[in-house]
Amino acid sequence: MSSYKPIEIARMLGISTSALRHYESWGVVPAPTRAPNGYRLYTDIHLAYFRCLRAMFPGFGVQLSCEALRRVQRGETDDAFWMVNEAQARLRQEKLAAEQTLELLHPLEHEPADLPKASKKRMTIGDAAKLAGVAASAIRHWEKEGLISPDRDPESGYRVFTSGHLRKIRLIRTLRSTVYFLNSMKEIVHALDHQSPEHARKLTEDAIRNLDARLRHQLQGIRRLIELCEADEKQAIPCRR
Repeated sequence: MSSYKPIEIARMLGISTSALRHYESWGVVPAPTRAPNGYRLYTDIHLAYFRCLRAMFPGFGVQLSCEALRRVQRGETDDAFWMVNEAQARLRQEKLAAEQTLELLHPLEHEPADLPKASKKRMTIGDAAKLAGVAASAIRHWEKEGLISPDRDPESGYRVFTSGHLRKIRLIRTLRSTVYFLNSMKEIVHALDHQSPEHARKLTEDAIRNLDARLRHQLQGIRRLIELCEADEKQAIPCRR
């Protein structure tokens, strides 16, 4: 089995030796042996751990990546793979939500911006909630958050919603179920408020491209995770299935 000095592995991975020490202190790689002079001596197994960790960071984030490798060390390999599988399932849901968002934005791009409000179907908050499949309380909450601004009946003061409001409510309902879109939700909705469905569509398309990139990063990380477990098995280090 090959042995490596910290600086050698750091150069291979394009990181600092202090980063290696940090990963070791986090408990995500096995403790290395020490040379007579006290210096760390890493092996091919350590290299596989470091490579796996670095490959998983972009697609899965630091917290999940570290926990997955801790479980591998404990011999809980199945748990580690189920963790990354769940993360991929969440990513798939976000991709579906993004595609649904594009579908919701499409009719807005073809709706005349100067269409008089009186010519659009008007409905109560109860009607809008039923058609959008959400609770009326959710619509009131989104109004407080500044995501939607319904009209008011001049006589009764009740909220009045149009077909445009309804599409926006459906859009918010779709976006709120995903982690990725939470930071972009207000920007997308406000783009619609400023009669710019093209900008909202561009934001969503950019998000989809980022999701596609994250998927590729996840697959690269999973490949390294498989390689790590195979290396562990060859060296008789527990990586149980």
